Amino acid sequence: MINAKHLRESVIRPVLQDAGMWSEAAENLLMGTAAQESGLGQYLVQLGNGPARGIFQMEPKTLHDIQVNFLKYKPSLKEKAEQHKAPALSDAANLICNLAYAALMCRIHYFRVREALPAAGDLPGLARYWKRYYNTALGKGSEAEFIDNYHRYVEG
Repeated sequence: MINAKHLRESVIRPVLQDAGMWSEAAENLLMGTAAQESGLGQYLVQLGNGPARGIFQMEPKTLHDIQVNFLKYKPSLKEKAEQHKAPALSDAANLICNLAYAALMCRIHYFRVREALPAAGDLPGLARYWKRYYNTALGKGSEAEFIDNYHRYVEG
């Protein structure tokens, strides 16, 4: 498990600030997403041999969709993403090995959503947002798990 304070202060906050995408709400949402999806870094490859990778458990299909259908039309954001990407690694390997890149891709995934982020301190709202836009109605995760895992791994 990754130290929550270090992940927040040394990876998520700086990469989001660098990309001009930081807010306290976005930071908390990414911390909660990592807590829920991977136990804050306990799992880097989806259990059960699924395709999701990294601390945010993003699927390569999702990453590809972001690259082709969003970043292609946002050249300055695409450039920021490329600056954080390790060119020697595949896209899937970047999601696993490259915390800054994975965090930025997770933030961009949420950034595509038209609905505004909940308030930074609205944990139930962040959980609903994660469930609706990241895990989706078909996903196995629940808002209650997100909240429990946030308390366990982020505040714990």
